[in-house]
Amino acid sequence: MKFSTKEDIEAPIDDAFKLFSDFDQFERSALRRGAEVNRTDTLRKKGAGMAWHAVFHLRGKERKIDAKMSEYNEPDNYCLEMLSEDITAFATVDLMPLSKNRTRASIALELKPKSLSGRLMIQTLRLGKGRLQRRFKNKTADFVRILERDYKADRTG
Repeated sequence: MKFSTKEDIEAPIDDAFKLFSDFDQFERSALRRGAEVNRTDTLRKKGAGMAWHAVFHLRGKERKIDAKMSEYNEPDNYCLEMLSEDITAFATVDLMPLSKNRTRASIALELKPKSLSGRLMIQTLRLGKGRLQRRFKNKTADFVRILERDYKADRTG
């Protein structure tokens, strides 16, 4: 099952990539929402091999995810592979310059079951795929607007 969307951001591709790869900010955001997030790699700079372990509650159940950066091609794209007990997920961010100060971000999330309960979970999600796709697109658009706002504030302040 795959969700995808495209959003434009008013920033050059190099700056847009820095915004989309601010993993420290993503960790802080998850912590604010009640998740436990720990970096599990020993890399000193961003790149393939970065890894995290996260624990959070979703739908009344504790969930655990191990995430690993499988590709990291600055300033074009990266792919994050996430493993849980029942599902493997792949999140990709691809950036393409539209002009000197505008970049298109293509963001995708693909879910693959690893077990019978994973298959049941994905089958349940398929029943509401249209609604979930709209929600994915809206949340992504909100996220991009926040990145864009922060980028503009940094440039003027």
